[in-house]
Parts: sequence; C-alpha cells; structure tokens
Amino acid sequence: MIVSQLLNTSFPSLNISDKPSFALQLMDDYDVLHLPVLSEEKYVGLVSKEDLLDAIDADMHLSDPEILKQYLIHQEEHFLGALKLIASFELSLLPVVSAQMELQGVLLTKEFLKGMSTFLGNEDKGAIIVLETDKRNFSFGELSRLVETNDAYITQLNTYTEAATGLVVITIKINRIEVSDIVATFQRYDYAVRHFYGEEEYANELKENYQHLLSYLNM
Repeated sequence: MIVSQLLNTSFPSLNISDKPSFALQLMDDYDVLHLPVLSEEKYVGLVSKEDLLDAIDADMHLSDPEILKQYLIHQEEHFLGALKLIASFELSLLPVVSAQMELQGVLLTKEFLKGMSTFLGNEDKGAIIVLETDKRNFSFGELSRLVETNDAYITQLNTYTEAATGLVVITIKINRIEVSDIVATFQRYDYAVRHFYGEEEYANELKENYQHLLSYLNM
C-alpha cells in the first residue's frame, strides 16, 4: 500500500503569511495538533500547536525556522515510511507532497490507523500466535509448513528483533480460531510460544460441559 492510497485531499493548509493565532484557531476547528504551511503553492513545512503557543508569546511568525519543521513524505512512498515518521515525531497528521513539493494532501493519523488495521487484516477472523526464536533458526517456510500440516494457513506475519534478548519475535495470524493443535506443533519443534489468542479444544469442552450442568440444575 502506497501513501497516495491513504490521502485526505480536503484538509486545510496554512499560508506562510498567516498569523499564529489564526493557525491555532484552525487547529482547534479541525481537532489536530499540526498543520502544513505553503508558500506560493509549495509546501515549506509543518507547524505544531505547541510551537505556535510559544510563537505568540515571542511574537514569531510562521516563516521562523524554529517552528517550521520539515516533516513530509512523497506520495509514491510505502506507507510504512509514513508510519515511522508519525510514530517518531508524534504527529497528528503528515503532509504528502509531489516531486515538485506541491502539497497533495495529508495523512491524518486517525484515518491512517484505520488503513493500517485493514492492511493487517484485523477485520478477518482468525487466531494470533506469538513465537520467539533466535535469528539463525527463523524460517518463514518452516512456519508455513508447520501450520499447513494442521490444515490451516498463515494470513499475516510480522517480526521484530527484541533489543533486550536479540530474539526474533514472530506474530502470525491463522485463518481459524481454534489453534491448540498448531500451538502443540510449534512446541514440538522447539518454538517458544509466548502468547496465543484464540480458542482451545479443552476450553470449548469445558464451556459445553458447564452449559450441560446448568441445564441439568434447571430441570
């Protein structure tokens, strides 16, 4: 998914000649903490509410480099680049520009998170299993094979290296809810299963037995 697919093209921008007080009012009106600034139709930077409040006290203008931050992303870039910027600088929106520095729109963080959720397949039913292993033993092919031996398949896989341990932490989503057999398979092959979120056969049996007991007591 590239940035241009997630654009909001109807969001307001500021002009370099606008006053900080006007910018603050616009931020309040649209419930954001940042706004893009243009000069002669070209993007020149991003201002934040926090910096604008300081600017009013110091009688500064939007053109001041101390408050005009150079945060942006190009429309043809992958959305993970945008995610990194938004997370690193705690942005409520991220300006999206063309190669000619023309503002194409913005990525609103609230809308962006919805796009991320769709990308991760959160709307699809399925269990989640979190594993850990060392780098030399990580193999997507083996993980996929082990899941498929239990008549299931992986619909989503994400990894990161844990700084404290150096282990690869693997999060996989499976195309079904009941995964006790898959968890057991991973454990047989010496994968450490940190967590899993689904249902186990014994849990289903306990629930069924409990319901039978309630029915019996109500007779």
